[in-house]
Formats: sequence, structure tokens, C-alpha cells
Amino acid sequence: MQVLVHGGAGSDPDEPEPRQAVLEEAAETGTNETTPVDAVEAAINVLESSPRFNAGVGGAVQSDGAIRTDAGIMTDDRAVGAACSMPDVEHAISVARVVMEETPHGFVSGDHAVSLAEAFGVETGVDLWSDRTRDQWAEEGLESAGGIRDQLEAIRDRYGRSDPDGRDEPVEEHDHDTVGRNPTSSDPKDHDTVGAVAFDGDSLAAATSTGGRWLALTGRVGDVPQVGSGFYCSPAAAVSATGAGEDIARVTLSRRAARHVENGLEADAAAQLAIEEFAELTGSTAGLICLDARGNLGSAFNSSQMQTAHARD
Repeated sequence: MQVLVHGGAGSDPDEPEPRQAVLEEAAETGTNETTPVDAVEAAINVLESSPRFNAGVGGAVQSDGAIRTDAGIMTDDRAVGAACSMPDVEHAISVARVVMEETPHGFVSGDHAVSLAEAFGVETGVDLWSDRTRDQWAEEGLESAGGIRDQLEAIRDRYGRSDPDGRDEPVEEHDHDTVGRNPTSSDPKDHDTVGAVAFDGDSLAAATSTGGRWLALTGRVGDVPQVGSGFYCSPAAAVSATGAGEDIARVTLSRRAARHVENGLEADAAAQLAIEEFAELTGSTAGLICLDARGNLGSAFNSSQMQTAHARD
């Protein structure tokens, strides 16, 4: 079993060494599993439980003061499952797997996804706040913003407005699942979307999980649970992406990288080309990891950093 994981594309973390140690643990944990699906779920569960990443515990807080998690998973026979907007669910990737394996659907959202998690033994009602998110919310939260229109007005200038051709004004990087157009006033370090890809010599799987974007509008869903955007898997390659979420979805970044493998490129060249195309099309920052059906590893990013870890059993 090969497992490749990432901890998100963003700015340089304050404490890269302990963050890297968690990534190494996640990759090693995945290699102990018997199938690629088991491997990516187990690896991401480790990362979702660490407040050093923006997934599960320590996830970003939305404009109403709630933490909601999203995730998606896919196999090389194109089985897919995704779940989003789940308050107080630590292991979003496990819910996505339930959607893939236990329902006739591909995507379940909100409170209904939480109910599905409960029905299949995925823990709910988890306190996802960390010391970092509590401190930051106390400093810049929107508790006095009122209803949804008030929240929108309070956060609109943080992220900019799209112009008619679909591009926003480019600005410096942001540390959440959208590296972003107009970052918050104090960008926390050491946190970002997480992802994993796995290959056992016969089959592939890809998965991505996130806590979203700091102070995004209540109910906002980015690229992560959208098949072809935050994650994708085909018989040729497994891909997990991270970065400017709305822009990743606009160009279906993960599908783009997999298509390059299908067209003959090895994983690393495919990843590099996909990121180059993404930057040209959007002017934004992103990163991705890729593992192809020949066992080749790939990763690319155009942000300041994207920490990864690889393990083989």
C-alpha cells in the first residue's frame, strides 16, 4: 500500500515540524489498512483529529459562529460519496464513505448528513473548537452581525467581489481551503484542508476533508466535497486538491490533473501542468497531490508551501 497525504496549500506554517510529524503519522496509519478506501479514510481521520489542520477539530468558523465540515471520497471504479455543511462532525470523511457505500446517492448535506452519520455510527456532537479558533473568534467574530444579510455585509469586503468574467482581484494567500481573494485580518498559520490518495498495486482511492474557510458565509461550501474539484479518482489516477476553493471548482482542478495522466503524463508532470493551467485561468493559488496507476507520485503547488508525506508498507 502506498499513501500520499497533504496538509493544505497556503502560507508558511509557524511550526512546520510538529505539523509534518502528524502528516507522517497519517500516511503510516494508512499503509496499515488493507484497501485504498480504508487507507485514505484512516489517514484523513488522523488529520481530522489534529487541531493543526483545517479539518475536523480546529476547523474554520463560519459567519454565524458554527464549525461545519465537508469531505469527499472516490475510487477508481468511480464510486463516489460526499457530505457537507455538517456541524460538530469531526470525521467528515467517514460520513462521505457512508454516502458512497450505504446510499444510492453521491452527495448528502447539512443536518440530513449529520443524521446519516448518527445512523451509521459516526460520532456527532463533537466539540470542534480549538484554542486557536476560540481566540480568533473572540478577536474577530461576528456575534453582533445579526441575520444572514448582516453577516454577508460584514464579510463581503474580506473576500472581494467577482467581476463579470469570473475573476476576483488577486491578493495574497490565505491559510484555509480557499487561499483566497481577500484574506481575513489575521491569517492563522498551521491550518488547512487535508487530503489523501492511496494505491495498493491494483486499485486507487482519493479523499479530501475540510473545515471550510474562516468567516465564510453561513452554509458556504467550497470545492472539497465537489467531485472533480476537491477530489477525483479514475482508473488512471487519484487526486486530492487544496487552495482557492471557488476557483478550484470553476476549473475542476482534480479532474484536470487526472485527465493529464489519462493522456499519457506521469503523476508529477500531470500535477505540475494542472497547477500551471489553474494559475493561468484563475490567477489564484492551489496545490494537489496525485498518485497514478503505475505507482508514480506527484505533487504541485503555487502557494508558499504545501506539506506532504508519503509512506509505503
